[in-house]
Amino acid sequence: MSVQTNLPVFLIAIDGHGGSGKSTLANLLSEKLGAEIIHTDDFASWDKPLDWWQRIIEEVFEPIKNGERFLNYERGKWWETHNPEPVVNQPVTPIMILEGVTALRKEFRPFISYGIFVDTPPEVFLQRGFERDKGNDGKSDDEVRGMWQKWYEEELDYIKRDQPRDFADLIVGGTKPFLEQIDFTKFKS
Repeated sequence: MSVQTNLPVFLIAIDGHGGSGKSTLANLLSEKLGAEIIHTDDFASWDKPLDWWQRIIEEVFEPIKNGERFLNYERGKWWETHNPEPVVNQPVTPIMILEGVTALRKEFRPFISYGIFVDTPPEVFLQRGFERDKGNDGKSDDEVRGMWQKWYEEELDYIKRDQPRDFADLIVGGTKPFLEQIDFTKFKS
């Protein structure tokens, strides 16, 4: 993939199934590269698992393209009791990370400098997701498992349509240490 994009920053997009390890990898890259992270989960929700992407273009990519030095946006609500604070004055850094399910979607590709897909077996990422979300909003374990199954089906539709794994510059295993799989020098100028 060419690093010539519509943005004046180097944007690393990290995609994969929910629970695959994307956030862990994004945090590691952020620490190693001094990069700010934009989480697709701040825009998506259980009610809008995939149909939120226009907001990232309008509230993240376009401001960066237009030279904004700070980002401000409302964060999505995942649970009835989830009331996140908005993102206020998030610095735009020379390297930015877009992390989350559908980060490598076709509509984002003009803005992406480098794509990573975290490949993790379904039994692992579904269990991780369940463990992360169980007990939220008083939902029973069966309700949370059902939500995750529905989410997984939505992800499969996206993966079939956009084929993010094929678009990625790097595929990493979500059950192996990321430090052993990534050459961080390729991101430094």
